[in-house]
Amino acid sequence: MGTRLLCLCLAVALLAYSAYTPMPPDFDQPWRVMLLSAAFRASLRVVEVADWLGLMHFMDAMMLMTVSNYVEPTSDENVTVMDTEFSNVSVRLYLPRRAPEGLRRAVVFFHGGGWCLGQAGMKPYDHLARWTSTVLNAVVVSVNYRLAPKYRFPVQFEDVYSVTKFFLQSRVLSQYGVDPARVCVAGDSAGGNLAAAVAQQLLEDPEVETKLKAQALIYPALQTLDLDLPSYRDNAEKPILPKSLMVRFWSEYFTSDPALREAMASNRHVPPESGHLFQLVNWSSLLPEEMRRGHAYVGPRAGSPELARRFPGFLDARAAPLLVPDARLRRLPHTYVLTCQHDVLRDDGLMYVGRLRAAGVPVTHYHARDAFHGSMMFVSGFAELAVGHRLTNSYIQWLDENL
Repeated sequence: MGTRLLCLCLAVALLAYSAYTPMPPDFDQPWRVMLLSAAFRASLRVVEVADWLGLMHFMDAMMLMTVSNYVEPTSDENVTVMDTEFSNVSVRLYLPRRAPEGLRRAVVFFHGGGWCLGQAGMKPYDHLARWTSTVLNAVVVSVNYRLAPKYRFPVQFEDVYSVTKFFLQSRVLSQYGVDPARVCVAGDSAGGNLAAAVAQQLLEDPEVETKLKAQALIYPALQTLDLDLPSYRDNAEKPILPKSLMVRFWSEYFTSDPALREAMASNRHVPPESGHLFQLVNWSSLLPEEMRRGHAYVGPRAGSPELARRFPGFLDARAAPLLVPDARLRRLPHTYVLTCQHDVLRDDGLMYVGRLRAAGVPVTHYHARDAFHGSMMFVSGFAELAVGHRLTNSYIQWLDENL
């Protein structure tokens, strides 16, 4: 009995040690963030062991962590909520009950989760969509696109694009009383990636007559070429998205072949013939000096052409919106970009802000210096953080003033 208890204590101590991460001094509620981070990292270790033992695919095990967060489509006194389909893709629809003064605004939202996890019915996303609909008296379409590893790129993009294109039809907008001049696409993390890609693609589609009024990108993932940006270096072990997990998300978007994941982890996945694309994500010229300080630029080393031949998606602008030339950026709508200081994806957003402004696109950039990736989702229960409410309010206020 004593030996078993000792082994249990040692196992708990080892797990706690591996899950512990020092918190930056500028974090508000640092102990709560530390506990949330430790719980997530401990769960991640369990998932890694299950995957290593062959009990369950890594992403399938990760998905189990989100199941308890699911809520049914429940209407309230402010919003009618229902699950339905647009263009054969599952969506959760939020229709405000308050009588409008005229036609309503609308937000088409894409959830995050590394293209592998999440759904519109997760409590944080349901809360955000419900609050958006209530405050703005707007129709919100939250899209349940198909996920990896069962479905690979470009399926996720095709699902969200299909829904957006369907919703932008005059007859559909009219059905829901939406003003065609006041529609926005938005998303967080991988959803921000999808929103940026959808906004770009709509400009090239001659079948789409309705133009977006705005796009809102919340700590978006925007490029696959250089996974050794200063933000990846500075925040490799920060909550809730360590570099190793982001690399895993990127690689799983395209394949479960570990060869791509290993090449991405070492930043040796781009073939020599695609080297000209690096100018579009060259952080030594695109990042503010403050973010470059203390870092020497070393261009990524060339990778095997075989990887790009087998998995060409990681060089596709629909997966990496920063790869489009400046000429395609100029016609994009008014843009909101949220970045967090303690986030591996920080520099993706910062580079996009710089390139959009240089192209003449009006941009509102909110940089949260005391926030980490996913902060906006922590708004209820034990996971409630003041920073989550602040970032949510900033996003909603911008939509209210610009949509």
